Amino acid sequence: MALTGVLRAGFVQFRVLEMDEALAHYVDHIGLELVEKADDGRAYLKGYDEFDRHSIVLREADAPGVDVMAFKVGGAADLDTFEKRITDFGLAVDHVAAGEQPTVGRRIGFELPSGHRIELYAEMARSDNGPITENPDIWRDDPHGMRALGFDHCLLYGPNVAEVTRFFTEVLDFGLVEKVQTPDGPIAVWLTSSTKSHEVAFVEHPEPGKFHHVSFLLESWNDVGHAADIISRYDISRDVGPTRHGITRGQTIYFFDPSGNRNEVFAGGYSYFPDHPTRVWTPDQLGKGIFYYEKELNDRFLGVVT
Repeated sequence: MALTGVLRAGFVQFRVLEMDEALAHYVDHIGLELVEKADDGRAYLKGYDEFDRHSIVLREADAPGVDVMAFKVGGAADLDTFEKRITDFGLAVDHVAAGEQPTVGRRIGFELPSGHRIELYAEMARSDNGPITENPDIWRDDPHGMRALGFDHCLLYGPNVAEVTRFFTEVLDFGLVEKVQTPDGPIAVWLTSSTKSHEVAFVEHPEPGKFHHVSFLLESWNDVGHAADIISRYDISRDVGPTRHGITRGQTIYFFDPSGNRNEVFAGGYSYFPDHPTRVWTPDQLGKGIFYYEKELNDRFLGVVT
């Protein structure tokens, strides 16, 4: 598959209440690498299997939640193409100058009908400690913590999911991989710009701009079990799992960072191609779709967002 336009999920910036606690969680427990703690107080992190300089940005604030999710596009010309397509759709576009985040080129930003800020960018420096490219070993430095390979996806909660879906599929050329459909329209969607089962997902919710979880990719089901051991050993607040999804078929465990932001570690999931049909779930089977073994949802998973 020749990937053009939007290539993949690039980075997410979210808020934490106390930076040192957050860094201990994301570096020591999840296993990310601290790339830089910048002069403006933001911290930049990456997984050991990511080529670009960073994928996670933490900002200390009075309340947790998400600031922005950004997607990487194929080149600078794509930013101009997408700017016109976005404005033609009816959304206002603003510009973020190169260097607002270290080594990141210019970005364009806009607000979705769900209340979430999305940005597109084409340039970010390669990591000084990324995967080896000549006669490569499996990893450069010993993985630690949960051994997160990198940033995988986000689930975002907000209104107007049908309109958000139309935007991603018609303007950004994403595939609609799976959805939960009602007579009034979709209430949950899983979207991808690549062959992954999803890069971003949205669930209908009355409050705009809410953050359900950030997900980190693990290599295997065994690593999900290892993550569960770390969660128990260090008394990390667990939400659900280890289990697996019916939707995407991924293996998973959900838990919370010290600020109350929900995290997921995720392994597996099927491959998607643009000629595949959308897989459809009905609301009465949503429990099985989200938690394939338990076949039911808990109130905290549905209701707790930041």
